[in-house]
Amino acid sequence: MQTVAPVESWDPKFCGNLDIQIKKDGSWFHEGSKITRLNLVKLFSSILKKEGENYFLVTPVEKIGIKVDFAPFVATSINFLGHGRTQKISFITNIGEKFDLNYEHPLRIVYNPTTSEPHPYVVVRRNLEALIDRKSFYRFIDLGSIENYKGQEWFGVWSNNCYFPVIQNKYLR
Repeated sequence: MQTVAPVESWDPKFCGNLDIQIKKDGSWFHEGSKITRLNLVKLFSSILKKEGENYFLVTPVEKIGIKVDFAPFVATSINFLGHGRTQKISFITNIGEKFDLNYEHPLRIVYNPTTSEPHPYVVVRRNLEALIDRKSFYRFIDLGSIENYKGQEWFGVWSNNCYFPVIQNKYLR
């Protein structure tokens, strides 16, 4: 398990931006060159903080802005055990973090307004999300069912006795 710094308790002075970018596929780049050392990416991700829509690498004494294209992580693997309400769904990220889908690690789907393509996200830790990769999202959708949610029929998925609505049933017809 990766050790994560207590960045939520740190509020250092902003020191400027660094030319670090996290691409849609979860790759980290510094000054245009891919960071290929996984341990270095894990180290940076352990001091990653999101404030509003901005991302920072923070220490107790400095805060440096970086650019994130979609999300700082990618959920590259999905596992499930059981069926129905009690099934347990877990994800593994591109840096090896594993967590269960539940109300502490909820699902969020953003639909592209032009193409209607879904961009599914899941909270990894604090307010940092992983974009669920296509193959994992397809496997996730295979676990879904139609349920009554807030007085309407929804297609969604159960995990750890938590229901995650994906799309209203009326749009599936």
